[in-house]
Amino acid sequence: MSNTSESDTKNWLHKLIEEFGETEAEIKLGGGQKRIDKEHGKGKLTARERIEHLTDKDSRFYELGLWAGYEMYEEQGGCPSGGVVTGIGEVSGRKCMIVANDATVKAGAWFPITAKKNLRAQEIAIENHIPLIYLVDSAGVFLPMQDEIFPDKDHFGRMFRNNAVISAKGIPQIAAIMGSCVAGGAYLPIMSDEALIVDGTGSVFLAGSYLVKAAIGEDVDNETLGGATTHTEISGVTDYKMKDDEECLSTIRDLIDKLGPFDTAGFNRKEPKEPKRPASDVFEILPETRNSPYDMNDLLECIIDEDSFTEFKKGYGQTLITGYARIDGWSVGIVANQRTVNRTKQGEMQIGGVIYSDSADKAARFIMNCNQKKIPLIFFQDVTGFMIGKRSEHGGIIKDGAKMVNAMSNSTVPKVTIVVGNSYGAGNYAMCGRAYDPRFMYAWPTAKIAVMGGASASKTLMQIQVASMKKKGKEVSEEYQERIMKEISDRYDHQTDVRYAASRLWVDGIINPIETRERISKAIECANLKPEIEEFKTGVMQT
Repeated sequence: MSNTSESDTKNWLHKLIEEFGETEAEIKLGGGQKRIDKEHGKGKLTARERIEHLTDKDSRFYELGLWAGYEMYEEQGGCPSGGVVTGIGEVSGRKCMIVANDATVKAGAWFPITAKKNLRAQEIAIENHIPLIYLVDSAGVFLPMQDEIFPDKDHFGRMFRNNAVISAKGIPQIAAIMGSCVAGGAYLPIMSDEALIVDGTGSVFLAGSYLVKAAIGEDVDNETLGGATTHTEISGVTDYKMKDDEECLSTIRDLIDKLGPFDTAGFNRKEPKEPKRPASDVFEILPETRNSPYDMNDLLECIIDEDSFTEFKKGYGQTLITGYARIDGWSVGIVANQRTVNRTKQGEMQIGGVIYSDSADKAARFIMNCNQKKIPLIFFQDVTGFMIGKRSEHGGIIKDGAKMVNAMSNSTVPKVTIVVGNSYGAGNYAMCGRAYDPRFMYAWPTAKIAVMGGASASKTLMQIQVASMKKKGKEVSEEYQERIMKEISDRYDHQTDVRYAASRLWVDGIINPIETRERISKAIECANLKPEIEEFKTGVMQT
């Protein structure tokens, strides 16, 4: 590669990351500066300011679901970051899942994506046995969309069910009522192990004063109904009365500091070594053209500890790379799509990014080995799917693919998934997509997630539409076909964009590629906090 093309490659990816960064800065403003100023005028900190006060100095807050709600609910005024900030931070030296309602966004009201994001935070806490801290400041369900938030299994009520389950598992939960806490939402802090309430701004009740007046004719103000004094001195609903946000957050730190000891899973870790190549080399390695080949081994050298890779079945099933390595000292098993074009000993050309029968068979065996050895699995996705065609079908590609999916689905060691580029069709499934319970799933800005590639999908959809019109006796000109093709292609490209995926929480976050090593290391640190690993079993596997 010439110096000019290297420079061009760097430029396109850097520009893409800068573009994403600018949008993220806007998202972090929540409801905007006017709403932030309004919260400050009430003597309150914003959700992000509360997290900054709560977490240890010089520690990093690993935010999850930042893009939730992006370009969604625009008719309702939008819902930046789903109206809630979630992530993992160090509090008094202890990793905690923090869930903070953003009152600058519709007074912290719950949209459908808010419920999904809250449930994902609880899921991560359960899977990794991480203490939960809720910073509650919410007006409750966004009533115009109540039918999409309230009654179903994974709606609003599931969070309170999870409160009970989390407590039964011995995972600490601390809730701080720092603003409104209304109706069904009142159960969240009170079903936590301990509840704090800020005097003057915090309130919790099943129905506010207006509803009380309308329903039973009683005149009462909100403070008397459910303020800090009421619930710490009369009802006994809350445990600590705090004078302001700062004292409340400081008290939470004290409570976390006094938690008892905890066991770990004991995953293997040694002194870390720096990768062979600097992380910035990713910008040179990754091609701008989506279907261009590159060597996944080169990317791995920017992430794994130097001289730590032991490749499993190197010469077999070469469109998947499998092997043992260390990432920041942690022992891991790697399953990664290889994007170079290979030629087998039989002379068969294998297309990079496609999973063949031998690759699937190799991966299934490797995944079982990692479970046998209690080694966490890291999946690097850049996959267009499984190989199709007569030769593959006759060779049993469905059977071998099923073996891989079976082994991966039943895997009990922690799984972390990184979407580098393409994540299409059954390849998304086999490489541990969202439906297969990775502990954490991150995507690079270059990622695209869909049932198939844009070009193939657009042609297929256009052919179906044109055939339908012809059946009705309508003439279809070439110009019309071109216009329809462009419309379909534009819509499909929008839906496969990683921001579309992140807004719907198909991934936990979009990360800068140079952060990949750090994110994986922190994910395994979290996974190590859950001491029990279930026994690995598989169902029927066709041989």
